[in-house]
Amino acid sequence: QVQLVDSGGGSVQAGGSLRLSCKFSGRSSGNVAVGWFRQAPGKEREFVAVINWSGSTPYYANGMKGRFTISRDNVKNTVYLQMNGLKPEDTAIYYCAADEAMIVAEIALADEYEYWGQGTQVTVSS
Repeated sequence: QVQLVDSGGGSVQAGGSLRLSCKFSGRSSGNVAVGWFRQAPGKEREFVAVINWSGSTPYYANGMKGRFTISRDNVKNTVYLQMNGLKPEDTAIYYCAADEAMIVAEIALADEYEYWGQGTQVTVSS
């Protein structure tokens, strides 16, 4: 079992920055890939980024790399999503999620992630 607690959301102006945090715990939490998804009102949950268990290999959805950076600190058991240059279309609830067996071809599929955080709201105003 893996428990995830995500935090760090808030309201910012367009062009601003936020850093989301996902603290993970549990017996096997050190071996899981941890990623971020987001869901805007009326839309499906969308893959943002994921990082492997060691933190050495990040993957991003198209259009996210360059503005968003995912990183991992296994001493603090925390994964971060640094978001810069935020746009109103980035407004969504952001969820962290953990995947016990990261398959690169399936990293964008929400169904592949076994554990989820409760979500944190990000609102970007123009």
